[in-house]
Parts: sequence; C-alpha cells; structure tokens
Amino acid sequence: MSAVRPRILVIDDEPQIHRFLSPALDAAGYEPKRADSGQEGLRGIALWSPDAVVLDLGLPDMDGKDVLVRAREFYSGPIIILSARDREAEKIESLDLGADDYVEKPFGVGELLARIRASLRQRADPAAPKGPVVAGDVIMDMDRRLVTRNGEPVRLTPKEYELLGHLARHAGKLVGHTDLLTAVWGAAHVTDTQYLRVVVGQLRQKLEDDPAHPTLIVTEPGVGYRLQA
Repeated sequence: MSAVRPRILVIDDEPQIHRFLSPALDAAGYEPKRADSGQEGLRGIALWSPDAVVLDLGLPDMDGKDVLVRAREFYSGPIIILSARDREAEKIESLDLGADDYVEKPFGVGELLARIRASLRQRADPAAPKGPVVAGDVIMDMDRRLVTRNGEPVRLTPKEYELLGHLARHAGKLVGHTDLLTAVWGAAHVTDTQYLRVVVGQLRQKLEDDPAHPTLIVTEPGVGYRLQA
C-alpha cells in the first residue's frame, strides 16, 4: 500500500503558477490541490483538509488576507503567503493575522518547498505545556488555548498566542531570539527581530500591569525573553 502523501492546496489565480508548481509539489512527494479564487480556496480547505496551504494575496474575488482570517476560524494547519507585495507592513500584518511564512514573487521552487517542509515540521512538534501555566493574575491554559487575566479571557492574535505558548513551554527559562523566531515565524526569519519586538509589545499591553516595566515577559538584553511564572 502506498503511503499517504501530504496534501498541499495552492490558492492562486495565475495559471502559470499552477503549471510549474503542481508538478514540483508532486515530484517532492506532495499531493497538489488547486484553487483559483478566495472562495474556491476556502471551500477547498474545508473539503480537502490540506496539510498546508500556499495562499496568494492578490486574488480576483477577495483579498488574500481576508481569506487568511476566515481560514483561521476553522483551519489550524500551516498557511504560507505567496505574493508580489513586498512591503514590510504587508508581511507583518499577514504574519500577525496567522500566516506561518511569507514568500515574495518571483520565487524559487526550492525555497518554497523548503518553507513548506519547515512549516510542516513546526506544526508537527508534539511539545506542549502540561496543564495551565500561572503567573500572578495571568493563567495560560495552552491545552485549551485559553489565556485569562483576573479571570477574564484575553483575546490574542494567532502570532501572539504562538509566541506566548512557546514561552510558556519554557516558563522560567531564557528563550533566545533565534529559538523564538524559528518556532513562531520559521527558519527563514531568524534575523527578523522586529517581529519579536512588535508581538512581545502587544502581549505586554494585554497581560502586564505596567507594560513599560514588565514583570511577566522579561527581556534579557541582546539574548531573548523569559516568562516569569
């Protein structure tokens, strides 16, 4: 019996993308699936339950970021943005909305395949905190994906949750910049420390009594961050 191949859904309206990407995915051991619009892509995610999604931002019927937001309501697998938009703000917004990675067009197939492999490995990591992590009035129940402060639920973006979860898995220990960036954004972003600063700042605004003088997520200058639990 042949092994089940990971299914990769490519949501892009450019026929040439599918013409060269589908054979490349097939040759790399994946089962490629195709969608040419945002609505078709959302239906494909629901129908096929792909192992990973490659999503273009410039779709004919809706913005790719809207597809990303709607997909994240029911899909937890890797989503890799594929786009000709190269503005840094666009990348950060996509990552904050729940994308796992961002690849600019034009791109090399080898690079995209490496990003897919990295995202699949990252999502397959079985490590998870055992039971809630308590730090003062903040309770982080990563098994239930629930964070509360003073008994009230705290609404976090996907990236905020992933970063907090990684810190919670290593509560009390120093976690380096490279480790955090690799775990949350992928190996291609190990030098993008501005992503960390932005998301850590957002978490402090939501979880700290005094975000300017944090006691929960503590900075180790030049090295990383520590969750004081």
